Amino acid sequence: MRTDGLVRLPEADDPARLYEALRQDYGPVAPVLLHGDLPAWLVLGYRENLDAMRTPSLYSRDPRKWSAFQEGRVPADSPLMPMVAWQPLCVFADGDEHARLRGAVVDGLAQFNRHGMRRYVTRYTHQLVQQFAASGTADLVRDYAEQLPMLVVSRLIGMAPDEGPALVEPTLDLMRGSETAAASNQTVTEVLHDLVQRKKAAPGNDLVSRLISHESNLGDTEIVEHLRLVLVAAHSNTVNLIAHTLRLLLTDRRFRGSLSGGQMTLPDALEQVMWDSPGTAVIPGRWATGDTVLGGQHIKAGDMLLLGIAAANVDPEIRPDLSLPMHGNRSHLALSAGPHECPGGDIGRAIADTGVDELMALLPDMRLAVPEHEVGTTSDWLARRPSALPVVFTPTRSMTTGAAQATGAAQPLPEAAVSPPDKPSSTPPAARPWWRSLLSRR
Repeated sequence: MRTDGLVRLPEADDPARLYEALRQDYGPVAPVLLHGDLPAWLVLGYRENLDAMRTPSLYSRDPRKWSAFQEGRVPADSPLMPMVAWQPLCVFADGDEHARLRGAVVDGLAQFNRHGMRRYVTRYTHQLVQQFAASGTADLVRDYAEQLPMLVVSRLIGMAPDEGPALVEPTLDLMRGSETAAASNQTVTEVLHDLVQRKKAAPGNDLVSRLISHESNLGDTEIVEHLRLVLVAAHSNTVNLIAHTLRLLLTDRRFRGSLSGGQMTLPDALEQVMWDSPGTAVIPGRWATGDTVLGGQHIKAGDMLLLGIAAANVDPEIRPDLSLPMHGNRSHLALSAGPHECPGGDIGRAIADTGVDELMALLPDMRLAVPEHEVGTTSDWLARRPSALPVVFTPTRSMTTGAAQATGAAQPLPEAAVSPPDKPSSTPPAARPWWRSLLSRR
């Protein structure tokens, strides 16, 4: 593969523009460079991404097939390592081994029901809003979107309430491909290893305990690595989904109007966001098992392919007019497809759906504290989202008492998220639907 004059993905300031420029220059599959000037193929086309996702015989998930690894060109401290170094994970396996490992994860996640999930999200939303309600101002990215998914997912995994918040920053960092990604990855791994040992002695109704007892007979390392996978994927993708949705509600009058006017439900809105701003823009990767052709490019055995989710979702061949809504259409690639499709997609949807709904109900007059054009963007080679969403609203000093009662802050959370479904939540409904407040601001 030629490497002269190629784009280095981590240096891209405007990924959307870059993807379209690459599409114009190379077609649906384009050569790019990664950290350390390592070559890879970025798959831009929707159909080409589906081909790579659905054909493991040609495009394996096992990174040990990568020629750069085999030739010793990837240093141990490379920022790529947390994402592409082989681990005993279902995402790095094919065939029977993939089925064994994935089966344990799917069964472990299946024990959580949507109703129970909503109770967790509602409680933690109240808890987070309680921390800034009296001030009348907040950054919805830092104070809410980055916090809520970790609070919920860490409890489902089996962590104590005070353990989840400490993992927010290292979990986000290891996805950025930063110079500290390897250290952050080690921090998360050590916390999860300790958790597994504790759950062996005192199991509960959580994902750790289910993986330990599963008939797939996972080893300790396999359990830790799959917990890390679930934690990182569920957290980072849901943070981005919540942040993108809140940005649209605060800045896009047409989007807001479709919701408040009933042309679009909040679940529909989440699918639209996953079309236009998927939680993960690029997935590394697939590795060619032999010489082949994809999108007109000659792929060599051992080449790395990057699945360009964000680019594929706006492929002109399937979306010639991006202004047309995709309400209710789940054929986007935000959750991948084929044998490695994300098994926790409904968990992320439940957290985002309830989290956005509850937040808007608690703070119905919330509005941006800065002009729309000043909303910045955080972007790296894997994802893109608002860097901050500063808002103002009417201070609510009575929130502290009400939230404490609603969340049972001094008491442990019930096992509400575990099937069979529990009794309806005692949390009182919002006095006024949040979407009515949007009508007054149109």
